[in-house]
Amino acid sequence: MTKTIVWFRQDLRINDNPALSAACANGDVIPVYIFDDTVPEKAQLGGASRWWLHHALVDLAESFDNRLIVRSGNCLEQLKELVQEFDATHILWHRMYEPWARTRDAEIKSHFKDSGVAAKSMNGSLLWEPWEVLKKDETPYKVYTPYYRKGCLSKSDPRYPLERPDLSVLLGVPKDAKSQIDKLALLPTIAWDESIAATWTVSERAAGSKLQWFIKNAITDYKDERNLPAVRGTSQLSPYLHFGQISPNQVWFAIKDAFHGNTSGAGVDTYLSEIGWREFSYYLLYHFNDMQKRNFNSKFDKFPWRDAQKDLKAWQFGNTGVPIVDAGMRELYQTGYMHNRVRMIVGSYLVKNLLIDWREGERWFWDCLLDADTASNSAGWQWVAGSGADASPYFRIFNPVLQGEKFDKEGEYVKTYCPELKDLPKKYIHQPWEAPAEVLEKAKLVLGDANDESAGFQQYPKPLVDLKESRKRALDAFDSIKGA
Repeated sequence: MTKTIVWFRQDLRINDNPALSAACANGDVIPVYIFDDTVPEKAQLGGASRWWLHHALVDLAESFDNRLIVRSGNCLEQLKELVQEFDATHILWHRMYEPWARTRDAEIKSHFKDSGVAAKSMNGSLLWEPWEVLKKDETPYKVYTPYYRKGCLSKSDPRYPLERPDLSVLLGVPKDAKSQIDKLALLPTIAWDESIAATWTVSERAAGSKLQWFIKNAITDYKDERNLPAVRGTSQLSPYLHFGQISPNQVWFAIKDAFHGNTSGAGVDTYLSEIGWREFSYYLLYHFNDMQKRNFNSKFDKFPWRDAQKDLKAWQFGNTGVPIVDAGMRELYQTGYMHNRVRMIVGSYLVKNLLIDWREGERWFWDCLLDADTASNSAGWQWVAGSGADASPYFRIFNPVLQGEKFDKEGEYVKTYCPELKDLPKKYIHQPWEAPAEVLEKAKLVLGDANDESAGFQQYPKPLVDLKESRKRALDAFDSIKGA
């Protein structure tokens, strides 16, 4: 009798789960999640990701009638114990593409091959495997558009989503998953997560509902409204995709089916190309596996970054004195998420106006983002810094005032996360330092430290740097490495 351990990782769903479906079609199934406490320091989950993982595991366990086996420790040792305990004949899992995970999984596969247990990995996370999309000379793409348009879209369509499998083949494992999840101690010991919990529903069902809402209400206008942080113009699916509560295949074909295969509309095509950017990030991580810590463009190894801890902390907690930047950083800290347009703005401000190494931003996002993802996070930060593949040129420096005025015209987004600015006129909402004294007084606002005469006034920081001067400083720094 075939007994298959299905090892869950970043695929915490029942629907369109190739490993689970294959196991259910073959015999008895033992669903397992192992919290690997041996991962490298850089890969250890940040606080926001741990919070999401807890709730995602609870949701998955409920789908299994609380019969998900939850363990922690060394994955190989835990799997060896489970194989012996259940007399398992097979182990199935979905591939991970982080370098450390590939090394770990290869060792596990080799061990069980030698011991007579069939261990197999499958694709459950990407539309196209990284080794399947290559240029004519068999080398990897380094530029997104030809990768996506010529490499990916020239292939046959990705796999169509699978139906929900019959779970009646689950073995009668103990129904104690929730208590085992609690033992992982993933939730914070202090209640910093209350606003995050109020913002998100962490479940496979919620992922599907968000997708359907987006297709019905926002995708046709996505090309334009994706840039407006005060508008719900994006899918907000990134945390669900990262933890695998929805697959890219489900997203891809739900959209294609909704439009009867006609994806030429500007909004639809633009959104699908953003799914392509996610694929490209994993593609780069697979082919250039040190991109989380090394500059893709080696000339940036000599870039004169500043060690400015005070400025870094002000940026982290939304106290730079630049409203659109501060709103984005506060949104991140309060909700575990940040609008994509604003991610580019705050990233540009950190690496260019403050001249702080992109790796500092990558680390902060890793800890605070619910969708913290090695591939997308590192690729995104290197894109902003100008050091990545097909990156935004370093000399393209966003002016955060102009960005705010263009994409948050009424200041709604800023006022949501910087409420101390709510009474400023629109003319000054993105540059309060330009407001005359009488305007500041009427808005009951003090820039910088308050004094004894400012009782009842709200405080807001003065800008850390002059935008014009810091732009020149950044361009001078870039000039210094041009010949590197």
